[in-house]
Amino acid sequence: MAERSTAAVDVADNSGDEPLTAKADKAEQATADGVAETGEQDAPAREENADTAETGTHLSPGASSPPELHSGHKLARRYRLEECVTRLDGFSSWRAVDEKLRRAVGVHILPADHPRGRSVLAAARSSALLGDPRFVQVLDAVEENDLVYVVHEWLPDATELTALLALGPLEAHDAYQMVSQVSHAMAAAHREGLAHLRLTPSAVLRTSTGQWRIRGLAVNAALRGITCDTPQRADTEAIGALLYASLTQRWPYEEDAYGLSGLPKDVGLIAPDQVRAGVHRGLAELAMRALANDGATASRQEPPCTTPEDLVKAIGEMPKIRPPEPAFTAPPEYQRTTYQQGSYGRSTPRATQPVPTPPPPLHSRTGKALKWAVSALLIAALGLGSWQLADALMDRNNTGSSGSSDSSDDSGKDGKPDAKPIAIQSAKEYVAEGDAQAADDVDKTYDDSKSTYWRTKSFVDGPKMVIKPGVGIVYDLGSEKDVSAASIGLRYGGDHTTVSLYAAPSLNPGSVSGLKQIGSKTESTKTSAKITADDPVKTRYVLVWLTALPHASQDGYSSAGYKQGITDVEFTG
Repeated sequence: MAERSTAAVDVADNSGDEPLTAKADKAEQATADGVAETGEQDAPAREENADTAETGTHLSPGASSPPELHSGHKLARRYRLEECVTRLDGFSSWRAVDEKLRRAVGVHILPADHPRGRSVLAAARSSALLGDPRFVQVLDAVEENDLVYVVHEWLPDATELTALLALGPLEAHDAYQMVSQVSHAMAAAHREGLAHLRLTPSAVLRTSTGQWRIRGLAVNAALRGITCDTPQRADTEAIGALLYASLTQRWPYEEDAYGLSGLPKDVGLIAPDQVRAGVHRGLAELAMRALANDGATASRQEPPCTTPEDLVKAIGEMPKIRPPEPAFTAPPEYQRTTYQQGSYGRSTPRATQPVPTPPPPLHSRTGKALKWAVSALLIAALGLGSWQLADALMDRNNTGSSGSSDSSDDSGKDGKPDAKPIAIQSAKEYVAEGDAQAADDVDKTYDDSKSTYWRTKSFVDGPKMVIKPGVGIVYDLGSEKDVSAASIGLRYGGDHTTVSLYAAPSLNPGSVSGLKQIGSKTESTKTSAKITADDPVKTRYVLVWLTALPHASQDGYSSAGYKQGITDVEFTG
């Protein structure tokens, strides 16, 4: 089965337009982004660029006019257009309804003869193959009836970073979560050969659950014909600008953009803590390291971050920023309202009075007698309880000596010892043939987080793997343990996934054919797989081995190929 690589697909094609670098893109931000960003959530329709209000829709040289579409128009007899949110540079973006699945979606539309039509299709299909939930997913990319259209997720509960910053700077924990999640997502995208090149505040969304999502991966740049010779550097600088704006509510360039004021002219890039008091020192330093061009960090000891992976490492070296403690408000003093009988038998409230202080304890002879009586009852109850406990222990000992007792506390219902979890010390991806899948992500399969995972690349043929004998991960248990079962979390369900378990001699086991199998292979159609052996196998290293992968369209998008992800691996013995 051939691997489907996305690295060879160009992120965007200028197709005759003058190429734009990342710095040229910053100049465009102050104008074209005055219009609603492609795919903007719940935004009113805007027909004109802020700088071209007199002439109407802005068109690049050689671009075709946008298709004459209207609300109610259907694409593929399925996607009903509802509201135009962007009309710019020969393309339009709509909020639409997928009548087949009954859900809201976003749609980018441009003429099939548009100079950037082919590059938009290529970018959309490459983005769909990534399948990372931290990005707004591309659901479909089609060319038909003289139109090219790209369908993507619509997140009605999400809020743009632009809207959040309009209310003020982010709290330190929120800014930390934003830069951490965005950096990790972009590092994963660049490992697959994908860049964003339009990572603006309008492209970053926070959902109602606090998760940060990125929209427009590769597609937004392709729609605008933006290319760059150093895509990792451009995306890293963009992340630094997002963090800088989140800390200061200022755009880190002289131009005003995205509703934010730029920095004072002729002063250059100054540190966030010089713009606003109270900025978190570690985050301010991180923003400057990402904005490392023009000598911004020349006076700093830390090296600049030039790739998203550099940012991920820098964030990992920082102390985690915890959320602020919730403010505690003392409840009001309880007050009791008394009532007096009014006319016609109705109760009318009188003045509200505080609860009276309870009377002092009894000091009379009656009170002392009551105390002695209660004490005597307590002593009698304790004596009775002690006698019953001793009697029960004697009965238990007699039963044990007669040989009729149940199995010990450490045994299960069948008389066998209960399974005990085995801690995983480390892991390494096992590459039998060809290239590795995601060697840096193996530790995410046992980090106690369901949102992180190790994922295979996308394969064109399947579900059974043909060219590769399989893919998997070897786990180190620290020392030899009796392994009797495994629970393996899977990212994709639907089509069956074939999983096997082997005892390995080391982290580099060599050929799988010579390994001792633990239990039987399982074919799971769910998002988990369980393997149980009749007899435990003593081993230090365990190989989780995949030989058949499901089609990832089960995750909600088409043309995603065959792949699988592993998370939450647990061994018991």
